[in-house]
Amino acid sequence: MAATTRAPKTWTWKGFKIGYQQQGNAGPAVVLIHGFGATWGHWRKNLPVLGQTCRCYALDLLGFGASDKPKPGAEIDYTFETWGQQVADFCREVAGSPVLLVGNSIGCIVVLQTAVDNPDLVLGVCLINCSLRLLHDRKRSELAWYRRAGAPWLQRTLQIRQLGYFFFRKLAQPNVVRKILLRAYRRPEAVTDELVEMLMEPAGDRGAADVFLAFTSYSQGPLPEDLLPRLSCRALVLWGSEDPWEPIAAGRKFTEFVTVDRFIELAGLGHCPQDEAPEIVNPILQDWLERTSLSLR
Repeated sequence: MAATTRAPKTWTWKGFKIGYQQQGNAGPAVVLIHGFGATWGHWRKNLPVLGQTCRCYALDLLGFGASDKPKPGAEIDYTFETWGQQVADFCREVAGSPVLLVGNSIGCIVVLQTAVDNPDLVLGVCLINCSLRLLHDRKRSELAWYRRAGAPWLQRTLQIRQLGYFFFRKLAQPNVVRKILLRAYRRPEAVTDELVEMLMEPAGDRGAADVFLAFTSYSQGPLPEDLLPRLSCRALVLWGSEDPWEPIAAGRKFTEFVTVDRFIELAGLGHCPQDEAPEIVNPILQDWLERTSLSLR
């Protein structure tokens, strides 16, 4: 089925406009959460397929995509607790029932935070190439010395307003975004003009640079290993074996948690396999959704 390309719908949360897309009107509810710098459109190849048997929603986190980008600190704090509350309220107000949550990258941390804070609301979670948060204060000691020293310096530099804005403008260029994607993906043919434009468009929104800079300095909050043991539901983990940012060897350690039912290696894929190879990921998600829904009846 063709990818969803319709304009997003709008939901209002705490006075802020939130973008989302929906496919399917029957069956269990599943909510898809994107990664850093992405949008609901990163699920455009998954929505039509999952929507055949589910009420499927893809949500833009506050600060990203078609959602508003209020000023960090002055209007809202961009933390996983904030986004977890946003997702939970969306599930209650829009989905209107307990849900299954699927995340990619930092979206996985949002999914876990939502599930831990709202055990009555989340029936199961799927984590796709979960962010390991390697620049977290508690993780830096594990990095090579040059990364351990360089990351705090870069974070401090980017907090200088003019330098931070300059860096964001240089980063938010089509050729730079394409190079980043070609590193994150292992199938270069998946890095299309459509994908680059989709990720570039929100970068022109008022407040986009402030959100980017706020998150690059966020080295606190939860780690996945803090949240996984606290889940009251079960987790499925998918991992592209060629992810350059979140090494699969570290991801495999998730199997040590009793809340993780299965760990599936996606051979030859990178950081965003749901977009890079939907023909592989969609059947896995469909099977998981069906099995989880049946087990809860």
